[in-house]
Parts: sequence; structure tokens; C-alpha cells
Amino acid sequence: MTAEVRTVGAGELNRYAEGIRDVYARAFAAPPWNEDPAQADSYGERLARDALRPGFTAAVATAGGTVTGFATAWTTPEVFPADRSYGQVTEALGPVRTRAWLCGALEVNELAVAPRAHGRGLGAALLHTVTGAAPDGRCWLLTSVRAEPALRLYERAGWRRVDAPVPGAAALVVLLGPRHPRRAEAEAEAEAKG
Repeated sequence: MTAEVRTVGAGELNRYAEGIRDVYARAFAAPPWNEDPAQADSYGERLARDALRPGFTAAVATAGGTVTGFATAWTTPEVFPADRSYGQVTEALGPVRTRAWLCGALEVNELAVAPRAHGRGLGAALLHTVTGAAPDGRCWLLTSVRAEPALRLYERAGWRRVDAPVPGAAALVVLLGPRHPRRAEAEAEAEAKG
């Protein structure tokens, strides 16, 4: 069955909440995330709060009325946050690059595809749908270097890792989107180090 991928507004999320929770639970139960069902339940609560963020956007993939994947993004505030993993990102990039590369850009927060729907191009379609309207192509995301299938997806879609390892046990890495105006600068810095 062919999946349909479409943008959904914050007001429509409740319609897909149970399916999003199910996809989240299945996608993030595996390594490197190893999340339990309680964390999937709390994601639903977090998603409701995230939907209130400036610039929030979401995309949902459905097949036969069943959610098979989703992605969420929002505009990173001009004052870069310090909660969650943000402080580690600032430590890795430094405050100048963090502000220039990430603040005001579209931040992909979550991207998940149900394991049974892997290999059908849904991840790339969701990523493109949720980032397609990023102002000036400025979009970024943060993921684990241990999430190898996700990294392969992002890199096939034209995203590039920033050569600045994010400190901490989670082994996180920042990626810049294919049209990000600072991407050439990030690549030049990586090449100079290499």
C-alpha cells in the first residue's frame, strides 16, 4: 500500500496522536535510543507542548489510515536554549557558530518511520516535507552517531555532518541541511582539520 505524506498543522495533531505515539514507540525502542513505552507516552505530552513553539511544523505519513511515520520541526530561538542537549551543541560549535548556523534556522526535532515501513522512501519524504519551506534553506538536526541507518538517510538526502563532535555520552552530531547557507563554511572547516 502506498503511503501519503503531508504537512499537518498543530491543530490536526490530535487526530494522529495515537499513531504517532505507536510509531515513536517502535522506532525509538531499538538501539541506540532504547526507549521504553513510558517514554513514548511522555513524547505525546512533549509533542503537544512542542506544537506551541514558533515556526512549528509537522509531516505525517499514512497508509490505509494508519500512521507509518512522522517528522516535526520548529524555528530555533534567536537565544539558543540551554536545556536538553542544546548546551552540549553550543560547547561543540562555540557560541559564534551556534548563533550563525542554528539560531533562527528550522530545527528538525523528530523523524520516525515504523520499522515495517522502512526502505520505502518515507524518511526522505518526511524530511523533505517538513524542511521544504525552511527560510533560505536554513535547517539543521541533531542525532546520535550510533544511529547509523538515520545518518545514512540524512546523508543520502544531502545533509552533512558538522565536524565538531558534541560532548557527552549520547555521542551526538549536528547535521546541516542541503541548502543551508553556512554549509560550505562548515565543510571548509572540516576539510581544514582533515
